[in-house]
Amino acid sequence: MFFRKDGHGVVMTRHKTVIVGVLASGGGTNMQAIIDRIEAGSLNARIAAVVGNNSGAGALDRARRHGIPAFHLSRLTHPVPDDLDRAMLNILQTHNVEWLVLAGYMRPVGAKTLAAYRDRILNIHPALLPKFGGEGMYGIRVHEAVLEAGETESGVTVHLVTEEYDTGPILAQRRVPVLKTDTPETLQQRVLAEEHRIYGDVIAVIADGRLTVRNGCPSVRID
Repeated sequence: MFFRKDGHGVVMTRHKTVIVGVLASGGGTNMQAIIDRIEAGSLNARIAAVVGNNSGAGALDRARRHGIPAFHLSRLTHPVPDDLDRAMLNILQTHNVEWLVLAGYMRPVGAKTLAAYRDRILNIHPALLPKFGGEGMYGIRVHEAVLEAGETESGVTVHLVTEEYDTGPILAQRRVPVLKTDTPETLQQRVLAEEHRIYGDVIAVIADGRLTVRNGCPSVRID
């Protein structure tokens, strides 16, 4: 990653493969979609390390099957939060991670890691933020809330991570219509299909040098 200061902030330009670290808690299907695009040659990125807070997370198994270093870090391995944060940051920096991607990660990012990767941490949320976001809004709960609210559309959001859940600057959104016949499960599956596409698209924007962050405000173009 190359950083160019222009008096207003930082412009990120790309002349080599973007090195990504992934944080995950569950099955890792979003991560798998990114891996598939990388291996197909359609995404100029490399996943250098995967960290999971659940030792049985499917994401860790997926990473190992693709030869990606995978680590379990949690309150079981590091009972002191500050020690856990330091261990996380050490792994990311040791593997030269440039961008951090949250793929179903159910824990807050530690203060040291957040500071070190400020404006370089991505999260994906299965709704059109700022609606249906915040602490406790994840997984099937989001889709249940969308249906209970009588929404006619939902979707997916990729945003930068800040100290508060789901409040960081939005980079991209895709809309998904809510059908009269939808259940939380059917809506979840259609939204998930868009998640698998949009995350790789945003990483491609970063790899191509088309993302600019000035004073915490991103400017991004997705063709």
